[in-house]
Amino acid sequence: MPSGFQQIREEEEEEEEAPPGGGVTPTLALSVFAATLASFQFGYNIGVINAPQKLLEAEYNQTWTRRWGSPPSPNALSNLWALSVAIFSVGGMATALAVGELAERMGRKGALLATNGLAVVGGALMGGAKLGPTDALIILGRFVSGAYSGLASALVPLYVGEVAPPRLRGALGALHQLGVVIGILVAQVLGLESLLGSEGAWPALLGLGLLPAALQLLLLPLCPESPRFLLARGQRTRARHGLWRLWGAGCADAGLSALESEQALSGERVSLLQLCRSPRYRQPLLVTLVLQLSQQLSGINAIFYYSTAIFEEAGLAQPIYGTIGTGVVNVLATAVSVALVERAGRRTLHLLGLLGMLGCALVLTLALNLKGAGPLSVASALLFVGFFALGPGPIPWFVGAELFPQGPRPPAMALAALTNWAGNCAVAMAFPAMQRSLGPFVFLVFGALLAAFSLFTFLRVPETRGRPFSAGGTPLHPPPLLPPPEKACTELQSLAGGQEA
Repeated sequence: MPSGFQQIREEEEEEEEAPPGGGVTPTLALSVFAATLASFQFGYNIGVINAPQKLLEAEYNQTWTRRWGSPPSPNALSNLWALSVAIFSVGGMATALAVGELAERMGRKGALLATNGLAVVGGALMGGAKLGPTDALIILGRFVSGAYSGLASALVPLYVGEVAPPRLRGALGALHQLGVVIGILVAQVLGLESLLGSEGAWPALLGLGLLPAALQLLLLPLCPESPRFLLARGQRTRARHGLWRLWGAGCADAGLSALESEQALSGERVSLLQLCRSPRYRQPLLVTLVLQLSQQLSGINAIFYYSTAIFEEAGLAQPIYGTIGTGVVNVLATAVSVALVERAGRRTLHLLGLLGMLGCALVLTLALNLKGAGPLSVASALLFVGFFALGPGPIPWFVGAELFPQGPRPPAMALAALTNWAGNCAVAMAFPAMQRSLGPFVFLVFGALLAAFSLFTFLRVPETRGRPFSAGGTPLHPPPLLPPPEKACTELQSLAGGQEA
């Protein structure tokens, strides 16, 4: 039992107290699929830029020469390409904090629909880059696509978490990350020279993100808005109808009663500033942000950066197929997480993933420093990716939403998204210098971070499986150094151990 949190209850008690919700209805399946098309676009935009690098650099060279009368220096070309890659994260950070306001003003589904326009614009700019100044159009398209992904990375878990029945919330919430890794894998495969990674086909490769964007624009209007959002706006009839479609006719009335009880405990809307300043939300916010950092500072991006060298050392003639292999492992392990998350629990899978990655980081450091240990390096790298996909990949995205009731949930998810994007950007900027300085020993740095995140998860992260967003429960072990709550009537009060000041 982690100190500071209740290990909520035995599974039988959780099932008795959880709000009602049936199985996966056709409307629920459609709603989750339509929402996670944004996750697919997010992943596709992450992976699509790598394969055609040499082709795009040649286009940049020609564009620069036409513009300035002479080709760019190697340093200028390198900086231009680095900007093309990094501007995606800049776009994500630029919009992440807008998630809360957008979700409250337009609704969860409405915000997803509106932001999908950015995906269309970004895809069109990159797909049509050959028709204009290639470098400028691709950089601008990457920024717009990043801005879209910054919004989608929080809006998808928010919408899916609010339309899913509590018993399915973990499995359905993990589909966001599954969509991301499938998008990355599809981009890697289509980027092969024999498919769309050729000189004549790369515009189609970059513009292919328009297809899921168009499909989402067609499907989302058929899906209901979040019943929780509607109920918070006083639209009880629409909320009940949405529950009837999402959870089934037999669960609509009981589900509505449960949501009304939840709403009564949720309080009023909370702004981002109020969220950050309130002692009541301090501990759940800390848990949410550290979970996001545990994903991005785990070393997973370092594995992808290092993968080519690892596969070359192992004697693989075409390292691109090794990279695709990591994508396959990523997808398969994420699918396993989807299947296990409601049985094993969020905290267990996250902790298992972190500890597994820690072991792999230590073995990989050893293997990279031994001659003839190429196969061991490859195995360690693939297992590292697998353990990441089992827990730290999918779980931080929806556990944060589960820790907050209706009022502070949107700004909390916005801050979580910003933290995730900032961590991603920090690793991208710092890793090349770390690699030059430390070589293979760079994974010891990530090993130390993984050990710290594992300890934090063990001590501070609660299990939220099967619980309503604002479920009650008196802590069995109140947090050390904090007085126990007078009335543990919400998840937040259990987490924070006190009332709002």
